[in-house]
Amino acid sequence: MRIKTLWLLLAMLVASLALVAAGCGGDDDDGGDAAGTGATQEEEGGAEAAEQVITVNWGTEPPSLDPGLASDTTSSNILQNIMDPLVKLDDDLNPVANLAESWEVSEDGKTVTLTLREDGQWTNGDPVTAEDYEWSWKRTISPELAADYAYQFYGIEGAQEYNGCESNCAAMADKVGVNAVDDRTLEITLTTPQPWFIQQLAHHSFLAVHRPTVEQFKDKWTEAANIVTNGPFQLESWQHNSRIDLVKWDEWRDADSVKLTRVNGRMITDGTTAVQAFEAGEIDVTGGLPTEEIPRLKETEDYQQYPGLGTYYYGFNVDNITDVNQRRAMSLAIDRQSIIDNVAQADQLPATGFTPKGMPGFEELTPDSPWLPETADLEQAKTLMDQVQNPKKDITLLLNDSPGHREIAVAIQDAWKELGLSVTIKQQEWAQFLEFIGPPPDKSIDVFRLGWIGDYVDAMNFLELWTSDSGNNSTNFKNEEYDGLVEEARATEDNADRYAIYGQLEDILHGEDGQMPVMPIYWYTYVHLERPTVQDTYNLNLLDQIDLTKVVVTEE
Repeated sequence: MRIKTLWLLLAMLVASLALVAAGCGGDDDDGGDAAGTGATQEEEGGAEAAEQVITVNWGTEPPSLDPGLASDTTSSNILQNIMDPLVKLDDDLNPVANLAESWEVSEDGKTVTLTLREDGQWTNGDPVTAEDYEWSWKRTISPELAADYAYQFYGIEGAQEYNGCESNCAAMADKVGVNAVDDRTLEITLTTPQPWFIQQLAHHSFLAVHRPTVEQFKDKWTEAANIVTNGPFQLESWQHNSRIDLVKWDEWRDADSVKLTRVNGRMITDGTTAVQAFEAGEIDVTGGLPTEEIPRLKETEDYQQYPGLGTYYYGFNVDNITDVNQRRAMSLAIDRQSIIDNVAQADQLPATGFTPKGMPGFEELTPDSPWLPETADLEQAKTLMDQVQNPKKDITLLLNDSPGHREIAVAIQDAWKELGLSVTIKQQEWAQFLEFIGPPPDKSIDVFRLGWIGDYVDAMNFLELWTSDSGNNSTNFKNEEYDGLVEEARATEDNADRYAIYGQLEDILHGEDGQMPVMPIYWYTYVHLERPTVQDTYNLNLLDQIDLTKVVVTEE
């Protein structure tokens, strides 16, 4: 999907990854979570404040609050708190029951049966039923919706065929392996055993939507005046490009456990402005810190850093930069460690492949790519450029307008000048940027900046991005061998065997003969400014998710 400790903590967490097939070590909470630890809030971080209200900076306008269309972390974090996921992820990112009170997996691993709670309801009073999920999931994978995240459902029987259908689509929808057996029983038939599937259900694309509302208001159904939700918070107001405010829904099934009564949400894109607003007391939490401010902010009590399972990368439009030697040369020219030390400055790790360190099976699948050096290898880069018969010399590099991206781009622009390339940097606001990169990308784009945070903890979620039909493949890269290996991995239940296939996929991307449709720069950390009054409970997990039901405001 389009950190409170240093990397040392993540190294410690990696040890726990070996214990689960599709789970990963979670965040470190210095004081512990007030809920479920047996400790009182006074022991954790002071007495609860009388007013349980916070103001957060969402950072940008969410492109969509439709679970079927949202494809970014901003939209996802809002959706996960105004909707009620079937499962949630615990501190170790293992799936735990939520709106689904239980599930069973058949002996062959291909049939999953979910039992929904009796007390799920929509904000208009309608009960939440299994039929809501069958309709919602089929809507997301329908060819009419053209959802980028439709591929999330391709592990379900018939989903990929329905998503790609051009005729007789209604009949194909009936063959999708999602069946509401009764109001509380949802049966899912998978194409293969998929050990990560239950965890995957925590992703926002598997949320249900309220069918009558969607059908009545169509593309306006997510507006605050129209939307019907089923989660712990309601969308009180959405002033586009300005603010999104959430309020606690007192009728939610577990409302008594939720302390926050209100979340005021700002949309401050400029990092310097956001820091100023924080220091002026106008907001309580903000991310997207400007890189030039990080050395100063690190010295304050408000600075919080979390480990992350994510990759910051540049993608090539391979239809424009067609020669693999030029793509390799451009990657070799980048000094990743210098960018981390002097620009990003948040203790990231230089990427040696696309799948981030900390992923289960990492040691077996990482390519230790020769084309992704920690420090630039300009001599080899220039040698490769000399082998390119028709180099693309004028490069258009597209970025979104969040803090830090331009500074990194300028450093890379200078590096590519050493190869005789002239780079024009263009920036766009987030929604326009996502539209511009497609897929397919606008023909004017040669290189684009993007990042990927894991939706679930298996390398499949990173490597399937680069299949020919992926809704997140904005590179125009198509490789039949690669596509076939992804399907083989999807059908491989044994972890060790699947990791070996992942290694082959990484080699196609970044190995010695790698095609380099993307060039990873570093593996993420997440940095925030947070008031001490919320630091004990406002904790991002490794997937950059925040559960507002756990946040408690304490006294100053």
